[in-house]
Amino acid sequence: MDGKIVILTGAGISAESGLGTFRDKDGIWTKHSIEDVATPEAFARDPARVQAFYNARRAQAAEATPNAAHIALAELQAARPDTVIVTQNVDSLHEAAGAKVIHMHGELSRALCAVCRHRWDAPLEMRVGETCLSCGAPEARPDIVWFGEMPYHMEEILDHLLDADLFVAIGTSGLVYPAAGFVEEARIAGIDTVEINLEATEASALFDRTVTGPASDAVPAWVKGMLGR
Repeated sequence: MDGKIVILTGAGISAESGLGTFRDKDGIWTKHSIEDVATPEAFARDPARVQAFYNARRAQAAEATPNAAHIALAELQAARPDTVIVTQNVDSLHEAAGAKVIHMHGELSRALCAVCRHRWDAPLEMRVGETCLSCGAPEARPDIVWFGEMPYHMEEILDHLLDADLFVAIGTSGLVYPAAGFVEEARIAGIDTVEINLEATEASALFDRTVTGPASDAVPAWVKGMLGR
């Protein structure tokens, strides 16, 4: 297929690199309460707990390496520059594989000032009361989109999506909005849709085609077909 491809990736693509998913039976949210570590209110109430949670995730992500799925998508993008990769993930594995991506939920490797919204590269371990490099406020937090906050780059992402010939969702449950609405937007616009996941999901019926299997197997095979190899 020729034309623009928009790809949305979720936690499932990084699971085989050792980074935990969120909603599986052993996922991150079975071990930690969203209300305790992933909301602005949690940060205001107990910043030490929130910083410790993200420090641990940042350290884990720093040790991870891209798997075959990340590498295949980078190869697809290199061969077809009209491929836009949007990720819900906050790790840097797509970039480590050589891809350019749009991070809709922020990045573990970045810090954000809760006062002036200035962003900068985060240290491996962020401290409570760390000061902003721009305004000096002691309100540095992880540059992560928390529950109740608006994902980043939504206007740009929707512009890409509505200009696409193919929308592909990889390793995501398809249940969390606004990303869950992407396939619906694509269907309304008459855009071809593909889901690639470990197994079928509650959203599978919304896609034209579903491919199941481990991301490190299914994604390279799909990319190989797209590139006619």
